Amino acid sequence: MSPQILIIGAGFSGAVMAERFASQLDKRVLVLEQRDHIGGNCFDFRNEAGIYVHRYGPHLFHTNKKRVWDYLTQFTEWHRYEHQVLSRVDGQLVPMPFNLNSLHAYFPAERAQMVEALLIEHYGLGARVSIMDLRQHSNQQLQALGQTVYERFFLNYTTKQWGCGPEEIAPEVIARVPVLVDRDNRYFQDKYQAIPAQGYTAVFEKLLGHSNIELQLNQDALQRMRFDQIAGDIYFDGELFTGPVIYTGMLDALFDYCEGELPYRSLQFVLETLDQEEFQPVTTVNYPNEETFTRITEFKHILPDNSTKTTIVREYPQDFDRHDPEKNIPYYPVFKEENEQAYAVYRQLAQRFTTLTVLGRLADYQYYNMDDAIERALSLFEARYAG
Repeated sequence: MSPQILIIGAGFSGAVMAERFASQLDKRVLVLEQRDHIGGNCFDFRNEAGIYVHRYGPHLFHTNKKRVWDYLTQFTEWHRYEHQVLSRVDGQLVPMPFNLNSLHAYFPAERAQMVEALLIEHYGLGARVSIMDLRQHSNQQLQALGQTVYERFFLNYTTKQWGCGPEEIAPEVIARVPVLVDRDNRYFQDKYQAIPAQGYTAVFEKLLGHSNIELQLNQDALQRMRFDQIAGDIYFDGELFTGPVIYTGMLDALFDYCEGELPYRSLQFVLETLDQEEFQPVTTVNYPNEETFTRITEFKHILPDNSTKTTIVREYPQDFDRHDPEKNIPYYPVFKEENEQAYAVYRQLAQRFTTLTVLGRLADYQYYNMDDAIERALSLFEARYAG
């Protein structure tokens, strides 16, 4: 097949764009994926115990975007799922985000009742209050609550997750950490919350299953491409490629790190299948303080099955290192001002190529949830190609 569209990456960003070009514009699409599977970090599979395992950590679909929900519903049936997280702190399992149930799980009853009354008085039932607001509150009890949540539930977890102290992370990251003045133990409050009933990989098989789409795995696309920065031309397999090129990988890699490397955080996942039916009471338990890992996820809580065993995964954050096979998968951009400035230089390089579209968590150097990535792909396709 001689492709009219070239797409690098078979995660949600690339797969949605491929599906749109193939189904809406009847274009011949070539998708190049460097891994041996589709789905990017959403890839899942059924293991030897019959349990759906997310190879790259738990991916939990939630959105308020009806358009994204309706789009994905074309490619999957849904299993209703509302995520719950507990945090193990000082020997207690405390619901997260921190809410009124958390307050009573962690503090003695008398103090919990007093602080609950203060929260409702100052903010109202149902409010969402940032810990930064609480830490600066004039009321000493509310100020102490904010400081406790910050120190015992947030500080060490964040330090492990990002490899630096919260003061080095962009302020808006800390500002998003809430205390909820309610008793809703769900981790997300979005309107639509569910898991693809046959797993994520099955969704990608349908997205990429159109007859106009050719998929090639185990491909280093950048070894087959050349970017002429002076002429603004893109060459593929030695020939000028004049059609649209969609790139969803690291933008610094696209230009051979000519302006230096952009920092990312990576993760190490340690899977373990246990000869017991259940390991913990909810899907995810955070370990902010005592352990070197950040959390344990038990997959049976996401898509239930009848297995007499269970599979868990421990997550160990680490720095990304493209030269180290154990650390060479980038998961999160590191949100610091100097990194965003360095990314902007690469973005300017990309803009020299009129046929190039970059999108996705890595290419945009943004922390996208799944629905964000899907919505951005749909919007870019409509704005740039469907008109």
